Amino acid sequence: MSIHRLGLVVHGGKPRAREAARAVRRWAEEHDIACVDIDVWDDHRLNAREEAERAGNPDLIVTVGGDGTFLRGVRIAGAIDAFVLGVNVGRVGFLTEVSTEDLADALEAVYRGDIHVDERMMLTMRASRALEIPPNIQGMLEYGRGPVLPPPHVRPGMNGQDRWGVPLDVLALNDIVAEKLARDRQASLAVYVGGKLFASYSADALIVASSTGSTAYSFSAGGPILSPQLDALVFTPVAPHMVFNRSVVLDCWQNIGILVLEHSGQVAVSVDGQLRGVLGPGDWISVYGGSRKSKLVRLTEHDFLGRVRDRFGLVDSAAALADGPAPAYAPNQPLPPDLAHPGPE
Repeated sequence: MSIHRLGLVVHGGKPRAREAARAVRRWAEEHDIACVDIDVWDDHRLNAREEAERAGNPDLIVTVGGDGTFLRGVRIAGAIDAFVLGVNVGRVGFLTEVSTEDLADALEAVYRGDIHVDERMMLTMRASRALEIPPNIQGMLEYGRGPVLPPPHVRPGMNGQDRWGVPLDVLALNDIVAEKLARDRQASLAVYVGGKLFASYSADALIVASSTGSTAYSFSAGGPILSPQLDALVFTPVAPHMVFNRSVVLDCWQNIGILVLEHSGQVAVSVDGQLRGVLGPGDWISVYGGSRKSKLVRLTEHDFLGRVRDRFGLVDSAAALADGPAPAYAPNQPLPPDLAHPGPE
């Protein structure tokens, strides 16, 4: 890949991140590549396209931090179809690719084009109206949510509103969440799949995740793990007041609508963990698989389940190990003809 301009997203609160960022800047200078810092922590945040334009529309965005920092970089990269490389200095690092020790080698591999591009489906949305963040909730946002993003713009060239709703300029790698705003008021929400009512929930939140996001908030709420290569939507309720509390996995061609019922409390809409608007009774959002995919830089073929096992600290059953260890299974022979093209033709 050809790199002319590099955007750098850094978690400035971590000394290791600041040190790694200095190494990225030195590398860019040595290779005569423009490097610009993108401040995603400033209190006066911009729309993703505006932040990308202010940074000069980089070809590659390098994030230095944890998964939260990575998602902030992906948000900007998605607006301009840029590549993203994640450097992990966080606690989990499920999405990020390289450690600080391997940073120099990783940048050289990217410069040579000796990489794999892991394309991931993203989510987009429409709404019954343009989203707004009421000024009276600013105090609540000081506790854990970080700087406020502006409400999403209407998608460029699509200013009209019809029965399909307002097309919002949103791309989410992990999830779009409708959650109760006040602790003492449940969110009462009707869920529609393909325009047909599926069920009405009284719950803390409803999560619509991509396959990538299945290992994030949805997983912590009891949802399934999906291969990130599967283009799908995962709908997971959080603490619903009903017997049916299961996740539902849907094809990416289907859409999930969420309507706030008449006497519900207010509902916050978060995109990849960041508040983007507040809904009231009668408002609705509809989540779709996005037409654009994110481009995550990998140095090797992505071992997704190996990462799940490692990052989540999975251990083998003691009862199973009592019956013998699991041998390695890695056939090195060519695939037989009946397995050469698995799946339906």
